[in-house]
Amino acid sequence: MADSPSSSAQQARQDLARRLADLCRDSGLTGLELSVLCGWSRSKSSRIMNARTPPSADDIRAWCRACGAEGQTEDLIASLRTAEGMWVNWQRMERAGLRQAQEARLPLYRRTRRFRSYSSWLVPGMIQTWPYTTAALQSIQRRRGLVDDVTEAVAARMERQRVLYEGGRRFAFLVEESVLRSGIGGTEVMSGQLDHLVTVASLPNVSLGVVPMASDRNRWPAEGFWIYDAAQVNVELVSGYLTITQPGEVAMYAETFAELAAQAVYGAAARALIASARDALG
Repeated sequence: MADSPSSSAQQARQDLARRLADLCRDSGLTGLELSVLCGWSRSKSSRIMNARTPPSADDIRAWCRACGAEGQTEDLIASLRTAEGMWVNWQRMERAGLRQAQEARLPLYRRTRRFRSYSSWLVPGMIQTWPYTTAALQSIQRRRGLVDDVTEAVAARMERQRVLYEGGRRFAFLVEESVLRSGIGGTEVMSGQLDHLVTVASLPNVSLGVVPMASDRNRWPAEGFWIYDAAQVNVELVSGYLTITQPGEVAMYAETFAELAAQAVYGAAARALIASARDALG
């Protein structure tokens, strides 16, 4: 279980370690006795109980057998998988290709009613055009040397966009002005993408804000992130994909979104920035 910059992931690891420590105590075993029963080094049980070493699924099975608590094995392994999933490096997340990585997020989108998205790198996936998505995913596939399933991955992302047009959902998108001017896919692709942003912004359930480039900003650009209702935040970093569920951390991202939204322009002013970026394409 790789180290994560998120206290949500750390908290999940600590919660699992605490449950295993409780099992050991409730069974009347010492850490040393547990190590002997499990057939591993004397210090391993202590490292697991103090969240210094993450257990494997086999470690949990052995632990539960030694404690006479085999009925809790599957639940504890499920907690392990949850903790592992809070921080996933790109190599692991995309090892089966880009299509699977795209499809894996669809259930989250379907159960969310309020979306907030901030992007400082690219146009958010939910409002990308097919050519723009193709260019972005082709770049990732080539750079990371992944299996070429870009066509299928693009189709999966377009399928995910259907929730944008379903009732009962609200979307707030914030993009840095630099996103409008950072070319990807060439002039024709960017021109079509900018036109699409104007169309999307006209939807009644969508707010599109553009944070202008300025020399006196009160809140500087941040890493791109998505907030799903008030329950979860996902952050795409250079090294991997972060899932945040701790209420305090989710609140920090919501506050950051509000600060950036206060600096953004909307409506006619946003359309003017988009038009300016389009004109700059020639």
